[in-house]
Amino acid sequence: MSTEIELKLQLTPKAARKLREHPLLSGLTPQKQHLLNTYYDTPALELHARRIALRFRKKGEQWLLTVKTAEPASGGLALRSEWECPARPGEFDFSHVDNDDLRGFLELRRELLEPVFTTHFDRQILQVSYGDSEIEMAIDKGSIDSRDRSSPICEIELELLSGKVDDIFALTRQLQKDLALYPAIASKAERGYRAYLDAPVKPWKAKPANVHTGLTPVEAFRAIALGCLEHFQRNEDGLLAESQPEFVHQARVALRRLRSAIKLFAPVLPADFVQAYGQTWQTLAGALGDARNWDVFLSETLPPISAAFSSHKDTKRLRSLAHKRARAARRDIVDLLSLREYPCLLVEFTAAVYALHDSQAISLLDFARERLSAHARRARKLARRLPELNADERHKMRIAFKKLRYALEFFAPLWPERKLNPYLAALTSLQDELGRLNDHVTAETLLTATLSKGDAGVAHGWLAGRQLLLLETLPAVLAAWLEQKAPWQH
Repeated sequence: MSTEIELKLQLTPKAARKLREHPLLSGLTPQKQHLLNTYYDTPALELHARRIALRFRKKGEQWLLTVKTAEPASGGLALRSEWECPARPGEFDFSHVDNDDLRGFLELRRELLEPVFTTHFDRQILQVSYGDSEIEMAIDKGSIDSRDRSSPICEIELELLSGKVDDIFALTRQLQKDLALYPAIASKAERGYRAYLDAPVKPWKAKPANVHTGLTPVEAFRAIALGCLEHFQRNEDGLLAESQPEFVHQARVALRRLRSAIKLFAPVLPADFVQAYGQTWQTLAGALGDARNWDVFLSETLPPISAAFSSHKDTKRLRSLAHKRARAARRDIVDLLSLREYPCLLVEFTAAVYALHDSQAISLLDFARERLSAHARRARKLARRLPELNADERHKMRIAFKKLRYALEFFAPLWPERKLNPYLAALTSLQDELGRLNDHVTAETLLTATLSKGDAGVAHGWLAGRQLLLLETLPAVLAAWLEQKAPWQH
């Protein structure tokens, strides 16, 4: 078995032509190949479900059988386990796979395997010496084909042959100064399956954090931060297409989680890293927040107002203006993602995360207990003062509970579910109530900034009444959370 460390970058055909003229690559003679690949799976796509790619590749006159497993990718960087050997097309011999569980899984499904899609592309391979490393650059141009559907391939793969991962990022940053190179996390296999299924892009939700007690705090942060970045990148296509509001919601959650993780792990991270990347995402997060606020207003807040005052002239005007503001907020997101600085930020941040090293000798379990206890104390202090809190202080309390929930979700794999779930359920219920209250406060702010007091009078009155009702239910939900014993203290 070998492990690939590979950075994938998308580019336009025009940029691909300019790439070969770049000073860093001048004088290098490319090795040219034409690659034909057929990917196989069972009728139920069991390999795809387990993130396994199985293909026959024709490389010149040689045929190769390849098995790959993929770890989550972010910032374009992927770490994949790979098994490859010479083969005859159609003969599935998995004896070269030295992972017993994986080999057994494949052998049990040998008779069910059938082709699902093909990729064929021209590849130019350059051996690039950069820094202390040897890096293979593959420039691929071709297509992915399945069921009469086709999508183009135009990408670079940078694979570390020897040396340091840092050098892959450094080389990429140098190239990005002159060329529009965009980190891509979808492999050719993933895109092939999408074509085979003719599946629309769907909003991507956060996955459980890949942490365990064997990690150091910095290693845990790396896994969490890269997971948050993947969460965001998986929703990019939906953001750029200005499609379902859920893409905005999930992208916003991804950046909130990322920024919360940076603050949560700040005691074990370099101060300059925290200062730089704690603020870097703020502009994009703000644009997502504006769009999300209008989406919530249109989908959740406005319908009951319209139903209650269906004949009132203000409601139609309000709906029209809200749609206009929502569309403008979506365009702001697209504009930010279209800036040349955005793909550079993805590469820069991913490189910075991989470059982090531990500087403190503390176990992850002890660190998690310490940080969760601190977050819970702050939230509990505000919760016990609920009757005397004003609107701004209730907002601070909501943020405190959100940070506590994110922290608990990040560290969740460290404790048994039976201890974790009751506390997390009470916390989630409380956060939902605070979120609904905040949605009404936000709606009032949006109305004040958008309409005159007279135009929005009906809506303001309805929102004020709803806030009073929500405030009445809050003490009971807070009491239910306060009764829970923290799972990290068991």
